Amino acid sequence: MTRLAPQPETAAADAGAVPPLLAAVDLVKSFGSTPALQGASLDLAAGEIVAVMGPSGSGKSTLLHCLAGIVRPDAGRVAYRGHDLARLSDRARSTLRRSDFGFVFQFGQLVPELSCLENVALPLRLAGLRRGAAEERARGWLERLEVADVAGQRQGDVSGGQAQRVAVARALVTDPRVVFADEPTGALDSLNGERVLLLLTDAARAAGVAIVLVTHEPRVAAYADREVVVRDGRTRTASAP
Repeated sequence: MTRLAPQPETAAADAGAVPPLLAAVDLVKSFGSTPALQGASLDLAAGEIVAVMGPSGSGKSTLLHCLAGIVRPDAGRVAYRGHDLARLSDRARSTLRRSDFGFVFQFGQLVPELSCLENVALPLRLAGLRRGAAEERARGWLERLEVADVAGQRQGDVSGGQAQRVAVARALVTDPRVVFADEPTGALDSLNGERVLLLLTDAARAAGVAIVLVTHEPRVAAYADREVVVRDGRTRTASAP
């Protein structure tokens, strides 16, 4: 899969000053007359797990969508490996989301008509990988997420915790550099939620994948390296528990 190379100035940066993998600076975004972000900033280093915390309506999901290139901010800049996302074409941003970015949503958002194995293989198939190779890699990730036994089943035939582990496998199967996880345990009970978080963060750390973890729960944020708090569309950094 084609990936964005770092910009020349990023690649030539001082060895002692490693630039962030992903950086948002002074983001402003409104929906109609309603402000969502009012100067939000965030840096993400390679392999780092950052929890984005805040109450409902604080702007944390909008911040995630801007970081992932899904939403264009009205002002400010989002740079990935030195590339300004706003300067990329829609097609280039879409390709980026298939190659470098992975996503885990609150309700998994698996394709109900496909088996769990086919769901995990789907991003690889969209990138042009042949079915056999894609499903072999997908099966490996289902094993790592401890849900290989549901490979042939569809979403409606598995538990919520199993479906969310399948969603995590789908997010990681392309070997992304960043995973965006938006309330990934919000629809699960505490036991299943803890298991999903442990598997997600352990797998990401083993693969050197960075995570932006949106949550309003301190127990979820505890899995991160540090926290960024969003309130009224603005950000501040706090130490992780």
